[in-house]
Formats: sequence, structure tokens, C-alpha cells
Amino acid sequence: MGATTLITVAPTGAEADKAKVPQLPVTLEELVQTAKDCEAAGAGVIHVHIRDEQARPTLDPVRLRDTVQALRESTGLVIQLSTGGAVTDSFDDRLRVLEAGPDACSLTCGTVNFGDEIFANPWPFMADLYQRTQELQIVPEFELFDLGHIAALHRLLDAYGEPYGGRVHCDLVMGVPGGMPGDTRTLVAAVQALPEGATWSATGIGRSALPVMFAALSAGGHLRVGMEDTLSYAKGVPVTSNTVLVERAAALARFAQRPPMTAEEARAFLGVRPRA
Repeated sequence: MGATTLITVAPTGAEADKAKVPQLPVTLEELVQTAKDCEAAGAGVIHVHIRDEQARPTLDPVRLRDTVQALRESTGLVIQLSTGGAVTDSFDDRLRVLEAGPDACSLTCGTVNFGDEIFANPWPFMADLYQRTQELQIVPEFELFDLGHIAALHRLLDAYGEPYGGRVHCDLVMGVPGGMPGDTRTLVAAVQALPEGATWSATGIGRSALPVMFAALSAGGHLRVGMEDTLSYAKGVPVTSNTVLVERAAALARFAQRPPMTAEEARAFLGVRPRA
């Protein structure tokens, strides 16, 4: 079990509606302030989705580049762009995300029912995206929504070799309607199936946030929290900011005697490129 805990914050996502959740950070200014506050609270990585002027999800290349640059100038966080986008985004647009020059990106290892929608990640897209990360020296985080996705991860590594940076780091996304449930038994089964030597974080969606956090810490894993994944702090208590979610994760990590990694430690842990 490691001596420290990697905390990733996913502050925005592509699903929540700013009109219904006014505390959701959607402008560049809101995102930068959130990143600074969350880094101070114990986050080492920021998982980024962006929005347009109407607060709708977008993969606009100029906005993505501006976002990466602003976060890099304002924080030491590892900048991980989502290549998932929204379920309506094209594969070409999702591949183009890498051109914004992030430290890291998400790489989802299979298609999954996502509530009433389908989050499509067919094998040819996965393979193209993975090879692009290797060419561009971007560290992929393998997003695993189901046990079958772990089999696809093994296939990807067998076919194309190790990722840039040489570290296989995964995120178990648990509790999505259509994916694996957010409980301890499933987390243990998933961890046992991971490639040898892989590190992993876990994300509990919605009401599975706390059970998954406790299970991950007890099993030596790392944490992802944020308003992309849950909008309730407790039953009937809405989340007031991403910072409070990071503060709670950091407090639990300290209780587990595995305090949060600094951003600098997170960079070394994940094998991301040194800052220019």
C-alpha cells in the first residue's frame, strides 16, 4: 500500500446543467479558480471538460488550448483532458482533443450504456486514441466502467505496448447506470483483474461516492472526486463546490495514513512529461 494518495478532481463534466447547478464551474475563470482551490485542498490532477458561452459541452480546439494554457500558468496540477466529451461528440473531434497538448487524457476502454444514452468507444477508436497518446507523449488514464473494459485494456497493452511514461494507471468508474455497481465486492473483483503492476483510482458516481472512496482507500487505491461525478454531499445536501469534495477526500486519505500527493508528486507518480 502506497504512503500517499493521488486525488483527481473532475469539476465539471458534460452532463450537469449550469442553470440547475449554479455552483458548477463552466467559464475559464471559474475553472481556473476551482483548480487553484482544489490544488490547495489536496488535488494533484484535474480532469477537464469545457463548456461554451451557453455552458453547453464543447470540444472546441481553441478553447481547449486556452484552457490547458491557463491551468498550466495558474497551477501545478496534472492537466488531464477528457477524450470522452459528451455522448454526441464525434470520434474525430474526440481524437483532436490531444492537439491541445495536455499532460494526460482519459481513454475509455469500451462502450457502455450511460443512463439512457450510449457512450461509444469501439475498438478501432480506442486503438487510434492510444497510439496517438504514445506519439504525442501524453499519459492516458484508462477509464474502466465495467469488467469487460479491463479485458479490452489487456488487449490494448498486448497489441501496442506500454503507455507513454511507462505507468499503467486506471480509473474504475463505478455506479453509472449501465456500468459496474459501486460496491466493495465489485471493486475488489476489478482490481484483481487489472494488469500486473497497474495503479488505479476509483470514482463512485452519485450515491456510491462514499462507499467507493472507503473501499478504494482500504484496498490501496487512489481517489477521483468532483461535481462531474456527484452533486450531493450527503442525502439532501447539495455540493456547494468542488473544493469541499476534495477536502473530504483529503481528510479521509489522512485518516487512512496515506496523505494526499502534491501535484509534483502526482507528476512523478503518473510519469507525465516534465514541465517545459
